[in-house]
Amino acid sequence: MACVVASRDLRTPAVFALETLAVAACYYAGGRLGLLRHMSVGGAVVSPVWPPTGVAVACLLILGLRCWAGIALGALFVLVHLTTLRLSSLGVLVGNTAAPVCGYLLLRRVGFRTDLGRLRDCLALVFLGAFAAMLISSSIGAGLLVATGDLPGEDFWGVWLAWWVGDAMGVLLVTPLLLVLRTVRAPVRLSRWKEVLGLTVTTAVLVPLATHSPASVLFSVYPLLIWSALRFELAGSMVCALYASVLATLAATDRVGPFEHLSDVEIMINLQAFNGAMALTALLLSAVITEQHNTRRSVERACQELVEVLEHLTAGEPPPGRPSREEGGGRRDTRG
Repeated sequence: MACVVASRDLRTPAVFALETLAVAACYYAGGRLGLLRHMSVGGAVVSPVWPPTGVAVACLLILGLRCWAGIALGALFVLVHLTTLRLSSLGVLVGNTAAPVCGYLLLRRVGFRTDLGRLRDCLALVFLGAFAAMLISSSIGAGLLVATGDLPGEDFWGVWLAWWVGDAMGVLLVTPLLLVLRTVRAPVRLSRWKEVLGLTVTTAVLVPLATHSPASVLFSVYPLLIWSALRFELAGSMVCALYASVLATLAATDRVGPFEHLSDVEIMINLQAFNGAMALTALLLSAVITEQHNTRRSVERACQELVEVLEHLTAGEPPPGRPSREEGGGRRDTRG
């Protein structure tokens, strides 16, 4: 017995170390992806969508609070890649770690479920995990830039807003996708595969045209979101939303299509409005549809159980799990 306990004690630090390194690697990979396309606001470099925040919140919801060390380590790796470490870097590191942790604690407080099968869970992720929690990282980051003299005071609100929206978009676009892909099951029917192929081809053709056309037809993406949400619920709609967001970000940073003749601030506003509206549409519509499907399945199961009970009653047999009248009477006579 002592050997077994000792073996478990030795394994626990090893598992924690591996989890920490895995979370740090995923955070750093998300950061490198986010830095591939960035924009300048008020002289500061910001990413329209910051995937590491979505990765961090998803890891916390899946692994628990113990993975905060991996988030901090990954944020440190990103900072080392970006700039030389200074005293102000410590504040940015604390903010980037504290924001996802606070979002996780807020979600736990309201009974958040990672399957995202209820509308209340998606609303909690939007308003608590994204909008509220990411105020911490943006406030600390922009405040430190002003305090250290790296950012003029008049540019504080522009950088703060861009920082906050980028972090929030990371949670809205990346976290739901990572949570749902853990439990998604591929359709087995041939008709479903045909529909998947049709939706994939249509999305692959229409979204690049919409995001790179100078005619400002970004709204044409929304029917694809509705189609994917109706037929494939959250998994399909979030994949479609993330793909459209990536292409829209590429078009915005390249200043092509509907972003060609806009200023930096106008590009940021239009891009974030599109990404935000698209993420909210995909997330909330899918949640409503999933909740309706779950309610319908519950009603069908209840009706099936009622039919079985009625069949036993009409056949003169006791319902499943209940004693017959003779058995009940025998027990009453025995006690008497």
